[in-house]
Amino acid sequence: FSGSMKTPVLLCVLLFFQSWAFEFIIDGEWESETVRAISMVLFNVNSLIHVLCFDYLCMQAIQGNDITVKSYKVESRITSRFAHTTVKSSVVNSGPNAQSIGFNVQIPKRAFINNFTMNVNGITFVGSVKEKTVARNLYAQARARGKAAGIVRYAMETFRTEVHVPPGSKVEFELHYQEMMQRKLGVYQHMLHLQPGRLVPLLQVDVYIFEPKGIKFVTASNTLGEQFADLTKISHAKEKAHIVFKPTLQQQRKCENCTESAVDGVFTVKYDVERENNAGELQVSDGHFIQFFAPSDLSPLSKNIVFVIDVSGSMWGLKMKQTVEAMKAILDDLSMDDYFSIIDFNHNVRCWSEDLVQASSLQVDEAKKYVQSIKPNGGTNINEALLRAVQMLVRASNQGLIDPRSVSMIILVSDGDPTVGEIKLSTIQKNVKRVMREEFSLFSLGIGFDVDFDFLERMAMDNRGVAQRIYANHDAAEQLKTFYSQVSSPLLRSITINFPENAVNNVTQNRFDKFFSGSELIVAGKLQPSDLTTLQSFTTAAAANMDLNIQTEADIRELDSVLGTHQHSFTGFARQMWAYITVNQLLAERSLAPTASKKRRITQRIVALALEHQFVTPLTAMLVEGHDQGRPERLIADSPRDSKHGCCSGTKSKQLSILQKEYCSTTATYSIVNLPHPFDFIAVDSDPHFIMHLPKSNVDICFNIDSKPGHILNLISDPGTGVTINGQLVGSKKMKNNKIQTYFGTISIYSKTDKITMGEKNTIKTIGHFVPICKSGHLRVFIMHSDTAEAPWRRRKNIRPISRSPHMQSPPLSFLSSDPKPRQKKTCFR
Repeated sequence: FSGSMKTPVLLCVLLFFQSWAFEFIIDGEWESETVRAISMVLFNVNSLIHVLCFDYLCMQAIQGNDITVKSYKVESRITSRFAHTTVKSSVVNSGPNAQSIGFNVQIPKRAFINNFTMNVNGITFVGSVKEKTVARNLYAQARARGKAAGIVRYAMETFRTEVHVPPGSKVEFELHYQEMMQRKLGVYQHMLHLQPGRLVPLLQVDVYIFEPKGIKFVTASNTLGEQFADLTKISHAKEKAHIVFKPTLQQQRKCENCTESAVDGVFTVKYDVERENNAGELQVSDGHFIQFFAPSDLSPLSKNIVFVIDVSGSMWGLKMKQTVEAMKAILDDLSMDDYFSIIDFNHNVRCWSEDLVQASSLQVDEAKKYVQSIKPNGGTNINEALLRAVQMLVRASNQGLIDPRSVSMIILVSDGDPTVGEIKLSTIQKNVKRVMREEFSLFSLGIGFDVDFDFLERMAMDNRGVAQRIYANHDAAEQLKTFYSQVSSPLLRSITINFPENAVNNVTQNRFDKFFSGSELIVAGKLQPSDLTTLQSFTTAAAANMDLNIQTEADIRELDSVLGTHQHSFTGFARQMWAYITVNQLLAERSLAPTASKKRRITQRIVALALEHQFVTPLTAMLVEGHDQGRPERLIADSPRDSKHGCCSGTKSKQLSILQKEYCSTTATYSIVNLPHPFDFIAVDSDPHFIMHLPKSNVDICFNIDSKPGHILNLISDPGTGVTINGQLVGSKKMKNNKIQTYFGTISIYSKTDKITMGEKNTIKTIGHFVPICKSGHLRVFIMHSDTAEAPWRRRKNIRPISRSPHMQSPPLSFLSSDPKPRQKKTCFR
């Protein structure tokens, strides 16, 4: 559990230790450390069984007690910077009882899952991507038959699935995902998370790299521990490389006689490619082209930088210490040709210097002293701080202090949402966009998880910059310095890459504001049908002392013939890479779309591409289908929702049918759900609340609660039946009427003897349940089919509160009674 969990909850979980527990996360808009500490685990094949899973356990690739992991294999094929990764595992339930077997894969944040298959005792489930509505409709048909199903969840960039199988069962998992390699600081880095969680007879990692122009170098740095230092083998020829990691069973052990595996970490491969002098590389394959552009040996452009630093109270302690440490190193890196200033803000905005100053050694020393003296306190006024930074750049430009060939940028460092001045995020974004000039860029760094990273990312993209999350741990200062290194050496401005109009179409972004040393610009597109045998590209850019004009040429058929001779190359790389770039650019455009009609048009294009290329995106879903004795089985995997609506926007459907990838500020979530019975609910007002139904008197009693986030409330306690239900509150991100709204984040249920059902038909013969839930969701629990406790979040108007009980202790409760007839108004009683 996370550190924010209260002691009663820990005691509650310990009480459940001898029993099974159930976690069910429905959609929600907020993000709770408590909820994030627990991972969704439910895959039901024969009967509804529930398992509690904690993060440190869920990070293991294979979960289960009496199981035998026959193999765990990872294979990546990287062709021309595009990677296709496959993760396979074969597991047997070797215990005497039925149990749950989990399969977890941590994948890169920007990767697209494009296939998942699972074979359980000869029944194969195969995934296919469909438009979300179509997938849900097909899935609903399976639900209507009352079929047992399962869940696949992708949280914190971790794909998770779990299946409950009888003893002797064999389960085979296979996951595929694709990503484009990004060059940073002169290196492509491919990371594979290896956490098998146990000893594996056949544990193998293969990474195949094919680069047509040649591989400059390739390394596989040892990040798994000293005992694995000499176990990675690299075969490197001019155009290809093969990296193998295959420790034996004995080599995997933590010690000579240990039964625990020491394989726990990240397997990292780094490489770069050979480039011709003009730095342009044009590749044509499968009717598509890819243009790579990464020049070097150029003089850096001078910079005009305004550092905007959050010094609110939440930055106190380690965050501020590491920010100061990073800023001092960054200031030392400035050259005499650079101009800079510093703005620090809390509820007020202060400027170290009202104007840009030259980065002389004297000015840098003064700036370092100023940063060292900062004492965090107060609120967060992001809007005024950014507007002041833009004004400073505009004033310098108007006064002729800025070299026309220089690069002007604002670097924002913050750890939280605005609380002072303008606090509406969309308004702040519009305000900054309105005053920013085309030659300025905004880079946003969000420290920790309290900041709305989606907001920072949208604002940066809207102003020709990028955003990056800085994880608030011991190396946050290094993360800040590394990010600055990526943008500290701009080499070119106003880059345009063109192609003959009659030769290509569907070209991705081909105009770029800046090019930084060690990075790479990539343009992709489709070939027009023609008799041409070669394709040309024309690149123009402004360097420090001259304008560049570069021409590149490629044979249209040559690469395809070469790929056909390499066994482990990815022959469809150009087609998939073009789709990958296009979908990501369209998703960015969609998040910034000014009108609903434009957003709809972009959505249609994304869906069409995702279906054609089998990408699980925010707008598509993966339908997982299999056949058991000729009968189709269907599971659904919904895709990410629009990040503007928060993490997990609720659905108005009475049925839960969700594999979805949710883009929250910290998580993305894929889940496949098939529950045997649709939930219905009673909509009430005033969160948080729950309803207890008394069937003999046919009365619903509604409890409305007013308390603080983190409090754990005893909702129901019945000594006669031994039933206890507790609920923990969490707070929303935003305040309403100067008050933090609260919601139930977790419901814990304990029963000594009674059977408990979720829904109306499925009995869970367990003692305890631990149920995290999300805003806009609901949960109904039946105990012996006699009394009902429900925690819904749907709202209904026309509720007329009368008074609170004068004897009620804090937190106060208001009691409401309702007639069971539909849409009947509720009235209060004392």
